[in-house]
Amino acid sequence: MLSIEGEGDSSKTVGFAQVPEGFRAGFVAIIGRPNVGKSTLTNVMVGSKVAITSERPETTRRAIRGVVHLPAAQLVLVDTPGIHRPRTLLGERLNEMADEPLAEVDAVVVCFPADQDIGPGDRYILSKLDGTRFPVIAAVTKTDLVSPDRVVRALQEVSQVWDFQEIVPLSARSGHQVDLLTELLVALMPPSPPLYPADQVSDESVETRIAELVREAALSRARQELPHSIAVQVEEVIPADDGTVQVIVNLFVERDSQKGIVIGRRGAGISQIRRRVQRPVSLLLGRKAHLDIHVRTAKNWQRDPKMLVRLGF
Repeated sequence: MLSIEGEGDSSKTVGFAQVPEGFRAGFVAIIGRPNVGKSTLTNVMVGSKVAITSERPETTRRAIRGVVHLPAAQLVLVDTPGIHRPRTLLGERLNEMADEPLAEVDAVVVCFPADQDIGPGDRYILSKLDGTRFPVIAAVTKTDLVSPDRVVRALQEVSQVWDFQEIVPLSARSGHQVDLLTELLVALMPPSPPLYPADQVSDESVETRIAELVREAALSRARQELPHSIAVQVEEVIPADDGTVQVIVNLFVERDSQKGIVIGRRGAGISQIRRRVQRPVSLLLGRKAHLDIHVRTAKNWQRDPKMLVRLGF
């Protein structure tokens, strides 16, 4: 797929796209504690929804690659699960997923929310970076939620815990200084042809992206005690003769009593989830989608090695 057009030619060809001389490309890990804005920042930088978001901790359950396409560069952002003290086998595997990208990236962005003080979790994450050779940038996120004085205080705190190459205060929701972070990261990338085709924004499978959209919708309406108990798996995607597609989805909870929370009175909960995801799933598939969502009990699945493997963990 990749070819050099000729000795002395000032451009390279990837697919049918012309790549200017001096093109840069590389991998950037986005790390931090749970719920510090990693996924929101990733989506904004990519310009497309590649990672689901929620106010619940531990929303991100896999290392998700999002591709930022620029005229002279390509950034592959690796949005990682929030590093935390695990309470289950799932939690242990999420931490492992967060650690793995650190061995293969060209730079790291550590997120610190401006509305929270530096804590033991942040220091634990930074300890994992001891001895690393790649550049580390701090992103002070969620600056739109606090006063300018609180932003200054957050910047001072962050500057004291690590010798960062750069510290960037930003708001992913408003877009404030996100472009600056992008520019700084591009300058750190090695010369390279693009790593992904120009029309690809993620390397996640269609089934995984659908499952994540359903889980996001379920998280948005579930009670406080339920989010960590929800897992979603797409069982089958079946094209129909009328040009539509049927998507069969299994939504797992850990206890029978939790099924009623998800299903809702007279199925209102499932109907709400289905309505919320039908349009984005249809756009993803390029045709109208009909979702058939089944709520099933998988007792203590977060601690069951076989069930975790089945769910892709």
